Order: sequence, then structure tokens, then C-alpha cells
Amino acid sequence: MKELAYLNKFFFKYRWRLLPGILFVIISNVFAVLPAQVIRIAFDLVNENITLFRLFNGFNRQELISNIFSQSLLLFGILVLILALLRGFFLFFMRQTIILMSRHIEYDLKNEIYQHYQKLSLAFYRRNNTGDLMNRVTEDVSKVRMYLGPGIMYTINTSVLFILIIIAMFNVNTRLTVYSLIPLPLLAITIYYVHSIINDRGEKIQEQLSSLSSFVQETFSGIRVIKAYVREEDIRKKFNYQSENYKKHSMSLVQVQAMFYPIMLLLVGLSTIITVYIGGVEVMNGNISSGNIAEFIVYVNQLTFPVMSLGWVTSLIQRAAASQKRINEFLNTKPEIKSITREKSLLKGNITFKNVNFRYPDTGIQALKNISFEVKPGEFLAIIGRTGSGKSTIGNLIMRMYDSDEGEILLDGQSIKELDLQNFREQIGFVPQEVFLFSETIYNNIAFGMPNAQANQVERAAKNAAVLENIIAFNKGFETLIGERGITLSGGQKQRLSIARAIIKEPQILIFDDCLSAVDTRTEEIILNNLSKIMKNKTSILIAHRVSTIKNADKILVMDKGEIIEQGNHNELIALRGTYFELFEKQLLEEQTEDQFEI
Repeated sequence: MKELAYLNKFFFKYRWRLLPGILFVIISNVFAVLPAQVIRIAFDLVNENITLFRLFNGFNRQELISNIFSQSLLLFGILVLILALLRGFFLFFMRQTIILMSRHIEYDLKNEIYQHYQKLSLAFYRRNNTGDLMNRVTEDVSKVRMYLGPGIMYTINTSVLFILIIIAMFNVNTRLTVYSLIPLPLLAITIYYVHSIINDRGEKIQEQLSSLSSFVQETFSGIRVIKAYVREEDIRKKFNYQSENYKKHSMSLVQVQAMFYPIMLLLVGLSTIITVYIGGVEVMNGNISSGNIAEFIVYVNQLTFPVMSLGWVTSLIQRAAASQKRINEFLNTKPEIKSITREKSLLKGNITFKNVNFRYPDTGIQALKNISFEVKPGEFLAIIGRTGSGKSTIGNLIMRMYDSDEGEILLDGQSIKELDLQNFREQIGFVPQEVFLFSETIYNNIAFGMPNAQANQVERAAKNAAVLENIIAFNKGFETLIGERGITLSGGQKQRLSIARAIIKEPQILIFDDCLSAVDTRTEEIILNNLSKIMKNKTSILIAHRVSTIKNADKILVMDKGEIIEQGNHNELIALRGTYFELFEKQLLEEQTEDQFEI
């Protein structure tokens, strides 16, 4: 229960739903116990009236006694029905308070987890897979809700009903009460044990179902690759293997459930037999009436549900505690990137790195070593280097996706850690290396960079990103729905839409992280020319592999193994005859070779 203590704040918040719910539980159980006493009176009345009816055999009064007897039984029947209706009435209000409370808490808890997720840094998402994050906000929260709603409701209901029935039974006859309750502890232990097995097997089924779902999702996402390599038969066999495992675990659960109900009914029946036998002995001894036996049988059957609930509720609490522990692990994770101020400021675009070192916390890879450079407002900085040289890391540090281990990063002369995170990110346009598009319309994907954008602004951004002609060519134009992760578009189209999304808000600082790799040279020139107009007097940072892309930059950083090995403009670096010159010569040769093949 230590982990579940986190939920106490929600109980306090919704106390005016919980407290009336508890009251409705108590009232409904009072009406649940009373019918047994009405049945006892009815049975005793039947016994006495039969004797009286026989005494008046042959007399005119016998018919009168019969009529009174019939009316009395009808009255008792109506009374039992009224009590049942009253109980149902209060049970309805019990569910309307406690179960609705659990739904409200579920809503609050999901929102709290989701909002906390958004505060966490990029490193957190690199350490945890998406499936696990989703499970904690869906499956785990659902298990917690079962404790908050049915778990608490049935715990209170079971406790109150059990206390009321036991008190009523002991008030009638202690010996009969003790004997009739003998099988119930055995029933509780059996139910708890069986529920534990059911839970274990149920969790294995969930794991297998998750594995099967992931396999199917991955198969559908990669269907083009599967067809291209003609691996349909192999995938079908793997799917059959996954399905067979799921079926095997499901059948093992069904077998346990098939044994559970007969055992339960056997133990309940045994308790009834003991009640009838011991009750009969007590009636012969004159300690109780025959109506008390009927009353006890009703009590014993009513106790069956609380005893069954005991195992089920215990299981619910165990599962909820395990799920809440998983949720607490994430809720207790503190954001590594925080804003220490809420002060708003306008960026001019001056970026300075002073002896910056950075190692990725999840892998331990040293990405940057003693990096120092300055970009003045309105300058065009280009970064080039081999794969893994640390180019993208510089972009991530400017966006403050991570904080540097050593050194200092300044924006307009102020430490990046002292700026309001949301404010300065709103003034930066970022096009990541791995393009991500939402399963939305093209219009909404571009307008994502500026939610209040007008139609003409979206169209202008598409034109500047050299993707407007492609969009118009689609049947529905800007209202064309993009498939999952932009699967319906080509690589170049996805990159250009991502560029349009970044430039629509005309940011003060624009960072392109190798986002022109899938674009042809002609289209690249158009985009860069448009950007030079948009980003006039604004700071641009372009991370690229091709020298042709960055040759017009004001400053070029050449990186290798996390270090800046050369820097300057295109002409200065060519004159050095170093690494940049070698890259330029190599790429120039490749372009000439490609031109010859085209001829």
C-alpha cells in the first residue's frame, strides 16, 4: 500500500463523492440483510399456520385461516421485493459516486502523467521505449483505476456486509454460525490462490498480446520492404508462431477458470449442507426454529460473494500497487532541463560556444570536445563533417535538448541555462535530421510550426520550401492526409514539408540538421535562395554533408571526432588544403562522374 499512498491526494480532492458513496454502501447492505429475517418470519409463519390449519380441519374457520395465511405470504413477498428495490436504488447511487470518482481520478492521473512526460528531457526518451511509456499511461492507469473504483467499492461493500451478517448470525445461534462458516476460509484461500494463478497467466497473455501487436504493427509499417524482398511466407510463419504462443497462454488460463467455478460451488454447497444438518440438530434441541435454518442459508449464500471478493480485491490491489510503482518511477523522475526564470526576451541571434564538452548520458559517448566558436546575428554558419563527428549534437545543445557537461553556451551574451526554455525555443526554427510528420493533413503539418497561421502564410512557407507544386498536384491539395510518419510521401517531399513547418514562423534562429540530403541539387538551390531572403539579418545554422550546400556560408566549421579541426569561409578553407579541401575535391569528382554517366 506504500506505492498506492500517492493516490491519497485524489481521495481528498473527491471526498464529497467518496463519503456519500460509503454511506450508500452501508444503507444498501442494511437492506441486503433484512430480507433474510423477513424470510425467517415467513417460514415460521408457514409452520405455525399449517399446524393451525390442521387443527381446524372440518370447521368453517379453516377457510378464514387459509385466506389470512395467503395474504400474509403475499405481504412478506411484497416486503422482500421492496427491500430488494431499495437496495438496488442505493447500489445505483453507490456506483454513481465511487465508480465515477475512480473515472475522475483516472482522468486526472493520465493528464498528470502526460504533462510530466512533456516536461522530461530528450535523454529520458532515449532511455525508455515508446511502448513502455504508453503502457504506463494506459494499461497501468487502468489497473490503478480498478483499485480506485471496483477495488475500494467492493472492499467497503464486503466489509460492511460481512460485519452485518456475522452480527445477525451470532445473534441467532453461536454454534450454527461457527459450523456454517467453517468452509468459507477454505473458499477464501482457494479463491486467492486461483486468482494469483489467473493473474500470472493473464499477465503472460498481455505480454504475448503486446508482442503480437508489435509484430503486426512493425509488419504493416515495413510492408514495402517485406514485399520487395519477397519475405511474405517467412513473415507468415513468424506470425503463426506468435499466434500459437498467444493461443497456448489463453488456453492455460481457460483451464484454470474452468476448475475455479466448480470448486467454488462445491465449497458453497458444503457450507449449505453443514448449515442444514447442524440447523436441524438445533431445531430438534429446541434452540432455534426452522425459519432460522432458512435465514442462515440466505446468510451463507450472501457471505459467498464477500469471500469471493476478498481474493479478487486482494488481486486488484496487488496489481494496482505494481502498476502505481511503475507510474511513480516516472513521476519521480525529475526533468534534467529546467527553466530558472519566466522572463521573456527577444533573441538577436548571437550564439557563442566556450570550451564546450558533452558526453551522451545514456551511451557515455564523448560527442563534443572543447568546442569554441561564435555566430554573430545575421550570419550563416555551416557545419560539415563525417558521420558521428558531433554536428547534430551542436544543434541539440543550442535547442537545449541537453545541457553541456563543461563549458558555456551563450545566447546574446546570456547563459542558455538562464533563459526561459519555452520563450527562446519559440524563436528558433529547427528541422531535425530524422523527419517526423504527423498523420494529419499537409496544411496542419505545416501550420504546426505556427498554430494560428493563415492560409496565405502556409502557402508561402510551402513555396519557400519548394514543395508547393507537389502539394497542388495532389487531388486534395493542402487537405491531403499524410500517412503514418509521412509514409505516403517521398523522402524529399517529407524533408521539404519539415522545412516549411520550421520557416513558417520566420524564426530569429534557424537550424537545419542535414535536412536536404534527399533533395536534388536544383531544388536545394531554390530552397537556399529563398532562405537567404527569409533569414536576412537572422542567424542560420546549416548542418550538411555536401560542400555544395554550404559554400556560401559566412563561417564553416569542419568537425571530426567531436572536435573542430578547421574553421573559416569557403575560400579560406580551400586555401588551407586540409580536410575541407579533400571533401570538396572528392565531392566535385563524384558530381563529374555522375554527369558523365547521365550523358
